[in-house]
Amino acid sequence: MDHPRPLRDANRPFWDADHPAPPPLTESDRLAAEELLGVALPAALLDLLREQDGGPVADGCSAFPTDRPTSWAPDHVPFDLLHGAGRHPQVPFSLLDGPYLAAEWGPPPGLVPISDDGHHWIALDHRRCGPTGEPAVTWYDAEFGTELPLAPDFAAFRRGLISPDTFDADAESDTGTGTDTGTDEPAAG
Repeated sequence: MDHPRPLRDANRPFWDADHPAPPPLTESDRLAAEELLGVALPAALLDLLREQDGGPVADGCSAFPTDRPTSWAPDHVPFDLLHGAGRHPQVPFSLLDGPYLAAEWGPPPGLVPISDDGHHWIALDHRRCGPTGEPAVTWYDAEFGTELPLAPDFAAFRRGLISPDTFDADAESDTGTGTDTGTDEPAAG
């Protein structure tokens, strides 16, 4: 399957400028989040959160291409919001919600959601690297208990983000119906 080429321009906007921005990440919020989650957050994620502590992402960064269909679409997953480490009225969810989400949806231990709607997540995957290593980034579908590795680390994930407008809308409506395609890997637990 041919995928649209990700933009490699490090200067393209990451955050959606049309929404009110929360303040930048504070060191006390970072420490509190890492303590609650029991993991070290990756430097590339912290760099973004030091610009603003979470929020909607720009359209040009709101999808990640996949080589297999998911319950969302045949060729990508959505990434329209990045969780911050603190609590802010501008951002509905926070990394601090990770333990609640884990209790509610039962993902494999070691996943830290950074973007989700409850039914599906994009998560930092600490299962192989441990709590202080550089986590991979994984798609997890809680409804079907399936997952798909996306990137070896958050920096690679960010570089791969593209606009959802680059994907074929007809193909998305055919496959991304919210039903399990059976192609995601079963979640390791």
